[in-house]
Amino acid sequence: METFQKMLDLTTKHHYALGQGLVTLLTAGGERIFSTVVFQCPCSAKWNKVYGLVFLLVPALVLFLLTFVIRGRTWRLLTGCCARSAGTNRGTCGSGTCCCRGQSWLPVCAQLCGESALAPLTWVAVALLGGSFYECAASRSSVVARFLCQGRDSNCTDQLPLVPCKKAPDATEQDLLRKLRAQSQIIGWILIAAVIILFLIITSIARCLSPVSYVQLKFWKIYMEQEQKIFKSEATEHATELANENVKCFFKNTEPKKCFTPSTDDWQQISSLHGFNAETKEQCYSSLHKYADGKKKSDTIKSSEQNKTGPDPQSVDTSV
Repeated sequence: METFQKMLDLTTKHHYALGQGLVTLLTAGGERIFSTVVFQCPCSAKWNKVYGLVFLLVPALVLFLLTFVIRGRTWRLLTGCCARSAGTNRGTCGSGTCCCRGQSWLPVCAQLCGESALAPLTWVAVALLGGSFYECAASRSSVVARFLCQGRDSNCTDQLPLVPCKKAPDATEQDLLRKLRAQSQIIGWILIAAVIILFLIITSIARCLSPVSYVQLKFWKIYMEQEQKIFKSEATEHATELANENVKCFFKNTEPKKCFTPSTDDWQQISSLHGFNAETKEQCYSSLHKYADGKKKSDTIKSSEQNKTGPDPQSVDTSV
């Protein structure tokens, strides 16, 4: 039981890394199945390049779009975006909550695109290391043909599209096929190295420009995880209570109890994008934290104003 609990805690702690690893493995496995079972190079001078590039790039594009769509932050950014933009034109949209405010959503879009690029890059890299798609597409490339057929007979260019299907003469087939596969694998390893280097550079720059320290960043992540967990629990409880009262009112014809529900403006405030500002004294770690802090200040101001103005004259008992 203790071992199971440790494994569960480890999985919860590293759920993001494990999820990304699972996506990578599934993508690599899917590419191997496609290249082995589905892919059949037509070995035609007209179709080789198109067919090979479609299998190499189109699944990568589909994976990118699917990963982008299933992320919750994408819909947090887009939901109500047009309505808030219309509010901006009327001067009613809060700072940082509108689509037209590029400074707030552009970094988030860049981060979403970077996170969504893992699966498509994995597909392309694994496909290049396998070589099947590249062999088919490159066999009709004039640049590749000039390089591979240099010093060979004049029929080499015409025979090159037949190489992926092993229909070329035996004397040249294996040599050309090895060179095509070598090119594909070299490009694949260059892509992997370039992505890792770029990731390290971007991560280093982002950490260098971070407004918080390493320990505070860890605290921030812990806070966000706990806030989301508690928010979901409280939202479920509140929604259940409200639904229960409304259903009782309908079936039992009873007066429903009044359940406080935040206004639309309140929901929009906690749904807006949030960035940590180290220059201010207040340390707000999320939009919900900022909302709670603002409400506390508002209540304090109202209370102090009431103390200054004194009691309402109409409420004072003037009877003797």
